[in-house]
Amino acid sequence: QEETHMVMVNWLMNEKPFTQMEEITLGILDHLLMGTTSSILRKTLMESGLGAAITGGGLSDELLQATFSVGLKGVEPGKVVEVEKLIYDTLETVAEEGFSAEAIAASMNTVEFSLREFNTGSFPKGLSFMLGSMSKWIYDNSPTETMKFDKPLAQLKAEIEASGSKVFQDMIQELLIANKHRTTIEMVPSKTLEAEQLKEEQDRLAAIKEKMSDDELEKVMKDTAELKKVQATDDPPEAKATIPSLKISDLKKENTEYPIEVTENEKGSGVTVVRHELGSTSGIVYAAFGVDLSGVPLEDIALIPLFTKMLVETGAGDYDSVALTQRIGTYTGGINPSTFESPVRREDRAENTASDCSNMVTKLILKGKATSDRADELFSLFKLILTDAKLDSQSKVIEMLKEAKARSESNVQGAGHQFALQRMRGRYTAAAYISEKMNGISFLDSVKELLEQAENDWPSLLARLQKLRDTILDPKTCRDGMFLDLTGDEKVLSTIQPSVEKFLDELPGDANGEKLPNFYTEEHPWVTQANKERSEKVPLEDEGFVVPTQVSYVGKGGLLYDDGEHIHGSTSVVSKFLRTGYLWDQVRVIGGAYGGFCVFAKGSGFFGFVSYRDPNLAKTIDVYDATADALMAAADEFEKDEEALHTAIIGAIGDSDGALSPDQKGWTQFTRWITNGSAEARQQMRDELIGTKPDDFRAFAERLRSMKDPTVAVISSKAGFEAAAKEGKHMKLTDVV
Repeated sequence: QEETHMVMVNWLMNEKPFTQMEEITLGILDHLLMGTTSSILRKTLMESGLGAAITGGGLSDELLQATFSVGLKGVEPGKVVEVEKLIYDTLETVAEEGFSAEAIAASMNTVEFSLREFNTGSFPKGLSFMLGSMSKWIYDNSPTETMKFDKPLAQLKAEIEASGSKVFQDMIQELLIANKHRTTIEMVPSKTLEAEQLKEEQDRLAAIKEKMSDDELEKVMKDTAELKKVQATDDPPEAKATIPSLKISDLKKENTEYPIEVTENEKGSGVTVVRHELGSTSGIVYAAFGVDLSGVPLEDIALIPLFTKMLVETGAGDYDSVALTQRIGTYTGGINPSTFESPVRREDRAENTASDCSNMVTKLILKGKATSDRADELFSLFKLILTDAKLDSQSKVIEMLKEAKARSESNVQGAGHQFALQRMRGRYTAAAYISEKMNGISFLDSVKELLEQAENDWPSLLARLQKLRDTILDPKTCRDGMFLDLTGDEKVLSTIQPSVEKFLDELPGDANGEKLPNFYTEEHPWVTQANKERSEKVPLEDEGFVVPTQVSYVGKGGLLYDDGEHIHGSTSVVSKFLRTGYLWDQVRVIGGAYGGFCVFAKGSGFFGFVSYRDPNLAKTIDVYDATADALMAAADEFEKDEEALHTAIIGAIGDSDGALSPDQKGWTQFTRWITNGSAEARQQMRDELIGTKPDDFRAFAERLRSMKDPTVAVISSKAGFEAAAKEGKHMKLTDVV
C-alpha cells in the first residue's frame, strides 16, 4: 500500500445569515463547482492526476454558518501543496472567467427539477419537510422559509438574465477567494497508529487505576454491573403504554399492488414495453430502459461497473464529457446507469419456496426522468449514450479506476458490514457470488487488475470494453433482451407515446432477430460458470479481512432452508423482531456497536447476522450463536403477552407498507413482474405474516440451531483478529487495505 496523504481545504462562509436569494444562489454555485463529474472544480482536481479521489462534499449549509470543503485522497506527500494551489487557482480562474451559459442552464434546471419534484423516495415526505425546516427553525426563524423557493429562484433567474455569470463570480470572490476564515487539513498515514492508540489508552487507564482506592474500584465495578442490568432490563408495561400504537385490526389485509401493463414486441419493435399508469406524476415521466447482459462472459463482468459509469462520464457522439453532462442537466431530471442482477422464479417451481437461484436475469439499465414535453430528448440521450459513448479515453478510464479503488477501500473500512454480508452470501448461491464479484471485496481486487491493465496495456482494455458493447448490442439478439419501463399519469403516457414509438424504431438491432434463452426455464450462463469457480474463490470457511480500523464489522450466516422448502411469511416478523429487539439490545445497547442487523433472503433461504462499527468481535459471534435460545424465550413471552406479538407483527408490516414515490411504485411493480412473482403469492406471504404465532418463532429458532454450513466473515484490524483468536475464534486472514 502506497503511503499517500489526504488534503482538504475548508471555508467558514458567513458570519450573518444568508438571505433566501443568497442561499439558492449558493446551492446552484455548489452544483456548478462540484455537483457532477464535469463540474469545473471537481473535474479539474480529478484530471490533475494529483490524487485518486475527491474528498469533501462541497457546500454544507444545515447550520447557521455554512462551510465549503474540497480536497483529494491518495496524494503523494510532495504534492500536497500543489493540490492546495490548484484549488485556489481554479477558483480564481472561474471568478475571473465565469461559467458558460450552458453550464448555468444545466445546473439551474437540475436544481429546480429537484426542488419541484421533491422526490424523497420511501422516506416520508412529512418527515422530510420537518427535517428540512430545522435549519431555520432551530434559530427561531420561520420553519416554512426553506420551502418557499419560487420568489428567490425567480430573482436569481432575473439576475442571470441581466448579468450572466456575474452573480456566481461575485460569490466566489467574496465567500471563497477573499475569505481568510479558512483551514487546510492534511492527513498522514501511519502503520503504527492503531498500536500507539491502544497503548496510550492502556497506559492512561492503568495510571487512573493505580491512583484509585479499593473503595473507588469497588464502586466502578458496582456501577458497571448496575449499568449492564439497566441495559438488559426491558421497559416496564406502563412506560410502553404511553407510546401510541396500532392494533392488528388497523392493518390493511390486502397486499398493495400497483398498475402494470405489459406489451411484448410493441409495434413490431421486438422490445417489451411496461407501463404503470398512476393517478398523478406532476407531468413527469419516469423511464427505465434495459438491455440484456447474459452474453458477456463471467470473466468480464468486473468490466460492467466501469462500462456503466463511462456511459455518462466520458462523453458520447459529438459531445465531450462536459457537453453531455450539460445536455442531460438542461433537458432532463437526470440519467443514471446501473445494473440489475436478480434471481427469478423458475416457471415450474412453486412460489414462496427456497431455490438455488440458478435462474436469473441480468440487465444494464438506464434510468431517467423528464417532463413529458422533453421525453423525446430523454429517449434520444438514452440511445446516444448506449450506442455512442466514448470508450477511448485512457486518461479518463485511469482516473475513474483510481477513484473506484479509493472509494472501495474507504467503503470497506467505513461500511464493512455490507462487504461482510456480500461475502457470506456469495458462498451459498451462484447469483450472490456474481453480485460479490461486481460489488464486494472481490471487486476491489478486480479494480486493481483493471487499473494495472489501463496503465500498462491500454489497447487490450479498450478492446475488451468495445467487445462488451458489441456483445450487449449484438444486432441478432439485442432487441429481444430490451425493455422500456414507463411510469406516469394518463396524460403523461399519452403525451409521450409518439416519442416512445420513435425511440423504439431507432434502436439498434433486428426487430425480428433471434430469441435469447428463456431464463425462466434455463440456467443463466453466468450461473454455470460461477458454480465452477465459487467453491475455489469463496469457499465455505471463516474469513477475516484486515483493514486499518478501530472497530469491527462482524458477520455470520448460512442456509436455513433446503431447495424447494416453503418459506413462511412469519420469517419477516422474526427477522424484524431480531433487528429491533434482541440484536439491538445485545449488540448495540450492551455491546456498544453502532448497529446490529440480520438479513433473510427469501429467494435462497440464506440468513445472516452482521454488526456495524462494533468494538467487539468474539463476543458478538457468541451473541449470534445464542439467538435461537432468545427466540425460544421470546415465544414463551408471546404466549403470555399477545400485545407484544402484535407489536412485532405491526413492525414487520411497516417494512412492506412504507410510502413510495411514483417512480418507486412503478419500479416495485416492474421488479415483481420481471422476477416472475404473482400477486397471489405476495398475498399469501402477507396473510402468513399477519397470522404469525409464537410457534413460528420456535420453528425459526430450530432452523437457526440446524443452520446449514454456517460461516463467518469479519472486517477488522490485525489487533482485533489477534484478540478474537485468543478467545477461540480463528479465521483465514487476508489483508485488504
